[in-house]
Amino acid sequence: MPVTVTRTTITTTSSSSGLGFPTTVGSPRALTQPLGLLRLLQLISTCVAFSLVASVGAWTGAMGNWSMFTWCFCFAVTLIILIVELGGLQARFPLSWRNFPITYACYAALFCLSASIIYPTTYVQFLSHGRSRDHAIAATTFSCIACVAYATEVAWTRARPGEITGYMATVPGLLKVLETFVACVIFAFISNPYLYQHQPALEWCVAVYSICFILAAVAILLNLGDCTNMLPVPFPSFLSGLALLSVLFYATALVIWPLYQFDEKYHGQPRRSMDASCSSSHAYYVCSWDRRLAVAILTAINLLAYVADLVYSARLVFVRV
Repeated sequence: MPVTVTRTTITTTSSSSGLGFPTTVGSPRALTQPLGLLRLLQLISTCVAFSLVASVGAWTGAMGNWSMFTWCFCFAVTLIILIVELGGLQARFPLSWRNFPITYACYAALFCLSASIIYPTTYVQFLSHGRSRDHAIAATTFSCIACVAYATEVAWTRARPGEITGYMATVPGLLKVLETFVACVIFAFISNPYLYQHQPALEWCVAVYSICFILAAVAILLNLGDCTNMLPVPFPSFLSGLALLSVLFYATALVIWPLYQFDEKYHGQPRRSMDASCSSSHAYYVCSWDRRLAVAILTAINLLAYVADLVYSARLVFVRV
């Protein structure tokens, strides 16, 4: 059966919000539309979250700093998006407005989700009962609200079958966001070189995470900058090749990382009790064995994401006749 290659062009129009509701550009009425109200909720919930924490100084260590950064960053970017839409400045925005809002909303949902999990598990549970703990619990609640609000925006503005939209609103585009975010979390867990420098095979895994992250980030930046036509090959073909390469690379990492980290034949530690750093609970700290396990799980998650990405991307390129 012959196979022909077609190039699929994904574009968008600026007259629709992607929600089935008309948008009022450059007018205060935009805030009364469903998407505007949703972004107001995002703005308020992230503002309340970091304000509650800042008022009592309830953040310490890398995990607390990450949560605080997440809420401040999401508040600032959401405020910028609201200002751009109220001022009708989409055409002057340096990035593609077809792709930027949903890309940011997807990242913000993942960021707030991570903060909603990390902050209470690595910080709040170690606080003594009192005003600081109450503020921290309330901040976690508002972080969860923000996560739901951002996820709702992604669900509402993503591409529907047959709809003309930007690439980042499609399933492969959203998967690119997930892939890069998971890779960033992996980098956070392997920030200590001790976890992989003793074995060349583990260094290969780190190289896999880095290479695949860079390729996915390039694909996102090309879309945000409307530069996909600068590639020497059609963009859908580039996406399919990227996804295939990443699947192959991650498949090797999924085998090698657990094998060299948890198999005694390769000087691994199959049981958590064998790691002296996990002998006691420490606030703001994740022991080495837990880091190794987290990386193994995240590697499997990213492999599944890349497989789904490959399937969807291939459908943009190959059409069986």
